[in-house]
Amino acid sequence: MRPGAAPLLGDLEVHVYWIHLLLTARRRNERGASAVEYGLLIAGIAAIIVAAVFLFGGFISDSFQGSCDTIASEVGGGC
Repeated sequence: MRPGAAPLLGDLEVHVYWIHLLLTARRRNERGASAVEYGLLIAGIAAIIVAAVFLFGGFISDSFQGSCDTIASEVGGGC
């Protein structure tokens, strides 16, 4: 062995080291994956909101307009 050189690793130690490297690399890669998953989740929620507005928007608008017309006819004014 050279002076100041690290001792050679045995087969088991080499395997443990490689497993450690693989696990830490996987952990680092999951950060980007979780950001993508959150982005997809937000996009899905936004799509549901848009669909709800298109489906129920006319009904809700008509309900408010009916209330406004009723108040305007009773009080005598506009909304």
